[in-house]
Amino acid sequence: MLEAFLQDIRVIDLSQYLPGPFGTRMLADMGADVVKVEPPGGEPGRHFDAEGRPGVSPFWRLNNAGKTVVALDLKTEAGHSQMTALLERADILLESYRPGVLVRLGFGPEVLEKINPRLIHCALSGYGQSGPLRHASGHDINYEAITGGLNQCGTVERPVIPFPPMADYAGSLQAVLTILGALHARTRTGRGCTIDIGMAEALLFWNTLSFSAPMARGEGLLNGGAAFYQIYPTADRRFVTLSPLEPKFWDNFCMAVGRPDWKQRRYEPLPQTALIAEVAALFSARPLAHWDTLLPAADCCYHAVLTLDEVPDDPQVAARGLIDRSGPWTDVLFPAHIDGAPPPTRRPVVEVPVEEVLAQWGAI
Repeated sequence: MLEAFLQDIRVIDLSQYLPGPFGTRMLADMGADVVKVEPPGGEPGRHFDAEGRPGVSPFWRLNNAGKTVVALDLKTEAGHSQMTALLERADILLESYRPGVLVRLGFGPEVLEKINPRLIHCALSGYGQSGPLRHASGHDINYEAITGGLNQCGTVERPVIPFPPMADYAGSLQAVLTILGALHARTRTGRGCTIDIGMAEALLFWNTLSFSAPMARGEGLLNGGAAFYQIYPTADRRFVTLSPLEPKFWDNFCMAVGRPDWKQRRYEPLPQTALIAEVAALFSARPLAHWDTLLPAADCCYHAVLTLDEVPDDPQVAARGLIDRSGPWTDVLFPAHIDGAPPPTRRPVVEVPVEEVLAQWGAI
């Protein structure tokens, strides 16, 4: 059922690396026909690998699963003509160039509207299409920095680098959400639109709560200042999460560990340095297996910090069926069950001549 959601919707993907391709992979998961257009030799994301291994990176293969990849040189007359033919028949164009690049390639907003008035064009960039930073280079931690969110992550001494990269995924999700809204609007108006998404702004949107309830780094309710919303080390150098924000769950925890005297200490002012130290001493006295045996049944918002190797075999994760280990790399499927059915596995990315796609789309 999931793959029928966007059946017959055609998408051109001109994006690279993570944010744009992750978004178009979501569209492909929902049944869209996604054609990824890369320059001759491929996009740089093909070789993005922290360990520097040669060949095509699994990062690229996983992020572009379910898509069809073609090579086009948009700087040539032939490439420009073929791209125009694709655009005439597409529903969505998602690109992640710096502002102005698509214009220089001959496909600015006015040109796109003439080619296909029904086209929904989403430009996904770091800081958006306007403002003094529109042409600035950047990556995820830079976008996190400008939102103020990074200043709230970590300890009092220094921020930490969040992972997975939040701004990349926030931008990707915002792009997909807005594209789907534009598709719905097109059913009434018959016309497409131009969408401007900045990854920094998408994450700024996620940080809304902070502006009304600011939390000093390491000292707030949800970022390290509360004993009842905390990460604690165990005796065997593992970690557990504890988040009994509601008093009833905190009471359950206190009773389970034999410390009813801690119940009222939940209301101590933040940061709860002394209480945190006492709870930390409790957890550090026993190994993870002890806490995994004692606390899940206590109903106190507890879970161990799993390693990546442990995640696929966790009973809850395994029961939901989102981890796909059928291929050479572990993949995570679209996180939605439709009418009780788990999401289907993705087909591998395929590379074909552009003429094949043009023929399928009725351009030749």
